[in-house]
Amino acid sequence: MPIKKYLLTGLLVWLPLAITIWVLLWLIGLLDGIFVALLSGVQAVSSDALAGFWEQFKHIPGLGVLLVFTGLLVTGALVSNVAGRWWLRQWDRLFTHIPIFRTIYNSVKKVSDTLFSSNGNAFRTALLVQYPRAGSWTIAFQTGSPSGEVAQHLGADFVSVYVPTTPNPTSGFFLMLPRSDVIELQMSVDEALTYVISMGSVPPMASTSVSRP
Repeated sequence: MPIKKYLLTGLLVWLPLAITIWVLLWLIGLLDGIFVALLSGVQAVSSDALAGFWEQFKHIPGLGVLLVFTGLLVTGALVSNVAGRWWLRQWDRLFTHIPIFRTIYNSVKKVSDTLFSSNGNAFRTALLVQYPRAGSWTIAFQTGSPSGEVAQHLGADFVSVYVPTTPNPTSGFFLMLPRSDVIELQMSVDEALTYVISMGSVPPMASTSVSRP
């Protein structure tokens, strides 16, 4: 029926925009909620006059997002120079000497440095690997190479890969595969993620060549 066809077509047009707006509004609400909670703590220890001053900031929508963005920008600028990097080392040294806390902090820091560092290789390359069995192929992302004791057992010619699930790529599986068993793709990481999230319904742009080991 044409009506059903038109409804589905209209849904496909508006659904991505609606979900994008919903996620952004949820993120803004989350950051504003954290900001309001912090302001409430400041008000609790402030005098009556200052409490009224802080109260007016609670009703400015999006202020939490703006302050987080400004804080990240200022922090990044400060730690980009020699003095800032020295203070950052002292900061890390302080947290790495707190029992229990240091375990969580070190783990999160290593992961974030690996994923977001401009010098890192994590999620910089899309791969084609055989998973969960030989002859069955899926998209994966190179996260580095095995090191330490693991590398001593496996050898040097292995790569660490992350195989995402679909349609939710934030969960997946970590594998260490022989380099000869993976195919490096020319598509970008964004294209590969889109391909995974869409369950193969949105193919990546055709590449001029494919690099096979």
